[in-house]
Amino acid sequence: MPHLVVYYTANLDAEPQSRLSELCRALADCMVALRHDDVSPVFPTGGVRVLAYPAPHFAVSDGTRPNDAFVYMNLRMAQGRSAQTHAQVGHALRAIVQTHFAALFATRTLGVTLQIDEGQEVFDAKQNNIHPLYVQAQTNAQLNP
Repeated sequence: MPHLVVYYTANLDAEPQSRLSELCRALADCMVALRHDDVSPVFPTGGVRVLAYPAPHFAVSDGTRPNDAFVYMNLRMAQGRSAQTHAQVGHALRAIVQTHFAALFATRTLGVTLQIDEGQEVFDAKQNNIHPLYVQAQTNAQLNP
């Protein structure tokens, strides 16, 4: 964790300007770069995940504008971060999204929502051999500057 899931109306796939893979990379890079005041990372590098899924079946508004598009993003993170950190993360991700979709907003109808959830898991099972690689690399970098 953290996991950022992006759902979007599939009509955006026909838009060359949508570049959803680039958006995923930019969002992940942003999450990895975020720092607390003490410069420690907000999120563990190896835990950052950004996934985008097109919704082939969708309805937006009253249906009178069939080309309307929508992007819904939900960031799920573990408990323990401050309200200030939540806002920092939200503003940083929102800035990435606004910049990324600026050209589309200028040429078509588009709705974008970003929500951040934090909570206690009822069940949380993980198997991960990615995260330890980054923890070890960070430890090595600190020991051998």
